[in-house]
Amino acid sequence: MGSGQAMRRITYDQAGMEAVAEEMRREPKSFHLGTDAPPALLKEFGAQRVRATPIAESALTGIAVGAAGSGFRPIVNWSQVTFCFVAMDQIVNQAAKIHYMFGGQVTFPILFRASVGGGTRRAAQHSQSPYSMFMNVAGLKIILPSTPYDMKGLLKSAMRDDNPVISFESGRLGALEGEVPEDDYTIPLGKADIKRAGSDVTIVALAWLVHEALAAADSLAKEGISAEVIDPRSLVPLDADTIRASVRKTGRLVIADEAGPTAGASAEIAALVAEDPETFSCLKAPVKRVCALQVPIPYSPGLEDHVFPDRKKISAGARFVVRRVPVDGGRT
Repeated sequence: MGSGQAMRRITYDQAGMEAVAEEMRREPKSFHLGTDAPPALLKEFGAQRVRATPIAESALTGIAVGAAGSGFRPIVNWSQVTFCFVAMDQIVNQAAKIHYMFGGQVTFPILFRASVGGGTRRAAQHSQSPYSMFMNVAGLKIILPSTPYDMKGLLKSAMRDDNPVISFESGRLGALEGEVPEDDYTIPLGKADIKRAGSDVTIVALAWLVHEALAAADSLAKEGISAEVIDPRSLVPLDADTIRASVRKTGRLVIADEAGPTAGASAEIAALVAEDPETFSCLKAPVKRVCALQVPIPYSPGLEDHVFPDRKKISAGARFVVRRVPVDGGRT
C-alpha cells in the first residue's frame, strides 16, 4: 500500500463485489454469469450483463468459454467449488487449452470464482479445497486471496488478464474486515506477500491459515521463536523466489494448507524448496507440512475441527523444525 492513500474498512466479500463492479464499469464487454444474480450488480448493470442462469454449471462455463473467444470478458461465479465439478470438461479440456489449440490467435479471458474450505459446517461435499487439482492443469492461473485488500487487488488483476483465472475464496473469511484503498489498485499475479518478517522459521500459509499462522507467530514469539509468515496469494504462477529467499534466511520451512497433503499445494511448495540446490543446502531441519487429514470432511463440528489445521498445530510444527519437539502425539 502506498503512503498517504485514503483507506477504509470493508469485508472480504464486499471487496470481491467492489472489484467486480469496478471492472464491469471499466470494461463494457464484461458480463456476469451465476446461478444467482447479485442484486447490486443487477441493479447497476441490468439483466443483459448480469445473468441468473439455470443450475447448470457445465452450460454456463461453456457459454463463458465461447463468449471469451468472441471478444467478451466473462465473470463466472460457481459459488461452491463443489458445483464446478460438473463442468470439468469445459474447464480442463476447453478453457485451459483452447488458447493453445487456436495457435495463440485468440485470447480467452475468463474469471471463475468459487468458495473453498471448511469451518462453515457444510460437511464433506461443501468443505473442499481442491485447488491442487487445477494447479495440475496447464493453462489456468489460480489465485487464493486471504484479506480484503488482496481479494480486491487480485480480482482486478485477474479480470484484466487475457487468460482464464480461477479465484478460490475461503468461505471462512467472508465477514473478515480489512483496510482497502479508496483509489484503484491491482496486485500482480505471482507475487507473494511477506505478512510478517522473522528469522528462525518460514511459515508459508494459504488463505484462512494465513491468519492462523500469524496468530501462531505471535505465540511462538513469546517462546523466543521468530517466525516469518508468507502468503503466496497466487498458486499459479507461484512466487518461488520469495519463498526460497525466506527459507535461505531462516533455514526451516512449515507449510500450512487447509487441503489434504497428498499431491497438494503444500507438496508443490515443499518441492520447489527441496529441488533448488542453494535453498536445500540452507535447510537446518526437514520440511514440515501442517495440512488437513486426508479424509472427507465430517459434518460434526468437533470432528471437523479435529480434521483441519489451526494455530496450535502450526505452532507445534514450528517447534518441531526449530527445537525438534515431537508433534502428533510423539510422532514426527
